[in-house]
Amino acid sequence: QVQLVESGGGLVQAGGSLRLSCAASGRTSSIYAMGWFRQAPGKEREFVATIRWSHPISMYADSVKGRFTISVDNAKNAIYLEMPSLKSEDTAVYYCAAGGGLSSRTGSYDYWGQGTQVTVSS
Repeated sequence: QVQLVESGGGLVQAGGSLRLSCAASGRTSSIYAMGWFRQAPGKEREFVATIRWSHPISMYADSVKGRFTISVDNAKNAIYLEMPSLKSEDTAVYYCAAGGGLSSRTGSYDYWGQGTQVTVSS
């Protein structure tokens, strides 16, 4: 089992920045990739970014490519999501996920965190 705990969400004005963190514990040796997904009210959960656990190969959704940055710190068993230039459409609950493949599909991830709320006011 892998446990994931997100932190760093909050309320920010449009144009502001947030940094999300996700700490992994348990059987972290089984993790191949970790990712961030988000879910806005009334919408399906959508892919944001993912990164390989052992090598910093990453992938982004088109909506955040060039704006958000995902990173990994293996020593701390953690991943991060730097989110500058936030827009109102970035408002959502952000979830951390861990699994066996570098993928944008929710089904590729076996473990999920509880989520952290990000609210961007315009």
